[in-house]
Amino acid sequence: MWILGGIVMILAALMGWGAWYGYERYIALSTRVDILEADIATTTHRLQRGIDETHTTLSSALEEEQEKARKLQTQFGTISDTVDVLDKLRTLDGQLLKKYSKVYFLNENYMPEELATIPKEFTYSDNREYTIHTDVLPFLINLLEDAKEEGVELFVNSAYRSFDEQAALKGQYSVVYGAGTANQFSADQGYSEHQLGTTIDFMTTGLNGQLLQSFDATPAYVWLQQNAYRFGFILSYPKGNAYYMYEPWHWRFVGQDLARTVHRDNKNFYDLDQRDIDTYLANIFD
Repeated sequence: MWILGGIVMILAALMGWGAWYGYERYIALSTRVDILEADIATTTHRLQRGIDETHTTLSSALEEEQEKARKLQTQFGTISDTVDVLDKLRTLDGQLLKKYSKVYFLNENYMPEELATIPKEFTYSDNREYTIHTDVLPFLINLLEDAKEEGVELFVNSAYRSFDEQAALKGQYSVVYGAGTANQFSADQGYSEHQLGTTIDFMTTGLNGQLLQSFDATPAYVWLQQNAYRFGFILSYPKGNAYYMYEPWHWRFVGQDLARTVHRDNKNFYDLDQRDIDTYLANIFD
């Protein structure tokens, strides 16, 4: 019995020690797990922060590169536009927007690079041929067709005139009206807008030869005042101009952009600074 009791006591002691040892291991393992979880959380936080910082850095770098690309694109576009403008100016006649009429002079050898004949259906007289700068003709035809569609009778009564033709015409006016009167409404040769090939004298029906006195009282003139700018034409010599007498029939092509500006601001072409006018030259036929 004594031996059996000793064995029981030994087994109980072993079991107690095993339980205590298991508990200690459990505590140690639990502590280790907590430490590992804390380390993992710290490491994860650091990694996430690093990723966020890297993302922020990469985003900033990407934005910087995108901004550089936009600037380069803008600069390239500006350079490209400038090259286009310079190329246009290289091929355009630099006289097209100059202020003639006692300001600039066209010599006897000047004429437009190319002239086109105005169709007879748009001319007031069937007995002669009228020509105009080739690039202006489409704008003129559109103007005349638009007027016709709106029931307005509008025709071409004069267009391109050479240096010699202007000299002969001025001579005739001087004989008929006297030199002083002729100078009020007719340019000397070399100073006429008609020599540019971009200028039209319009006519309408029912005037009975009274163009000077009556054209501005016609529906044709009212229509031109309201619509000519849409096709690139402006009235060269309105009332009160400092160059010639009022000529409501005399309209010059200056391009749609400039014509819109003159119309919108209610300005006279000849009152504008030539440097401002020249900025419209590159787009005159656009």
